[in-house]
Amino acid sequence: MDNVDRPGRVLLKISGEVFGGIEEVFDTKRIEEFASQLKEVSQSGTQIAIVVGGGNIVRGAVYSADKSNRCSADHMGMLATVINALVLKNNLEKISVEAEVLTSLYIEPIAELFTRRKALEYLEKGKILILGGGTGNPFFTTDTAAALRAAQIGADILLKGTKVDGVYDSDPLVNQDAGMIESLSYTDILEKNLKIMDSAAVALWRENKIPIKVFNIMQNGNLKKVLEGEGLGTIIVE
Repeated sequence: MDNVDRPGRVLLKISGEVFGGIEEVFDTKRIEEFASQLKEVSQSGTQIAIVVGGGNIVRGAVYSADKSNRCSADHMGMLATVINALVLKNNLEKISVEAEVLTSLYIEPIAELFTRRKALEYLEKGKILILGGGTGNPFFTTDTAAALRAAQIGADILLKGTKVDGVYDSDPLVNQDAGMIESLSYTDILEKNLKIMDSAAVALWRENKIPIKVFNIMQNGNLKKVLEGEGLGTIIVE
């Protein structure tokens, strides 16, 4: 996989856009297709942990016009990610896939509190692990949560599923002439100020030497192709 062998354990980061959008909070067909993709790749033996976003329900930034209410706004976003985690778990169970939700928030019995020991236990049992609540702290994005969890569980690679094919030199949704970049380093992201993830997440990934693959998760079948080593998307390495 672009200089990375087929991973035995992956951390997949997805945004709330996988679940729905502005007009429709939950796109049932899209969620079902995504669950089917997860079932197919999990049956190959790859251990999968997923950090979910919550932007289809609420974006904390929208409710934080100033720092005075940023904490409350971010907590709203964290709860949105937990809802998405439960939605995904339900859809996986409908197709006979075992999944567990762990969250950084104390909300038992809705979901268990994340611990590294519990996460590894579920992964070793072949269950898909869905991680909600971000880091549990305001002022940190779900990208940073993905970096943190990937390091904690010892993921071989972090897959960032987006709605575009990879990392571009400018916004491809705005500029039709934007060019996709096949490979980058962590330093490139910071020096070129590429808006694909926040700097705290990049620092964590660089420190723990976790390779990152950015690809289009909206295209059905792409997750399997990426895990099988097809040259999709952008690879980010040290």
